Amino acid sequence: MIGYNLKPNKGSIKKKKRVGRGIGSGKGRTCGRGHKGQKSRSGYSKKIGFEGGQTPLYKRIPKFGLLKKKNIYNVLNLGDIQNIIIKKKIKIINKEVLISLKKIKRKRKLKILSNGILKKKIIIYADKCSKKAYNKILDNGSKIILLKNKNLNK
Repeated sequence: MIGYNLKPNKGSIKKKKRVGRGIGSGKGRTCGRGHKGQKSRSGYSKKIGFEGGQTPLYKRIPKFGLLKKKNIYNVLNLGDIQNIIIKKKIKIINKEVLISLKKIKRKRKLKILSNGILKKKIIIYADKCSKKAYNKILDNGSKIILLKNKNLNK
């Protein structure tokens, strides 16, 4: 059996200081917390950025700019569209069809990207489209109709 005679070094283990056990103990009466004040009370914990009741720095500094709500897009690649065409035999792809197939989320806009190859002719309705995807779709003989956008978006 290994380790049956192991002991800590002499003087390495000290007894815990017992506070509040009389004046003679060295930690009686105020128990080493000093007199009065917030730090002497039980339950005290200093919060990050707390400045003793003074308005903290992060609240004194002025705030700049407006926060815009970003458009979050459902992204669909041409390869994904090709798979949908093969499996479901669909001629038109739009948001409603993709939602019914559970490929995209309802409240987000639809963006088409160029990853993959489109082999069959199809009509696509989307909010946005990359230039590469746009060119691949037109080269295939398919149509893409961008909703609410008059020009091609990057």
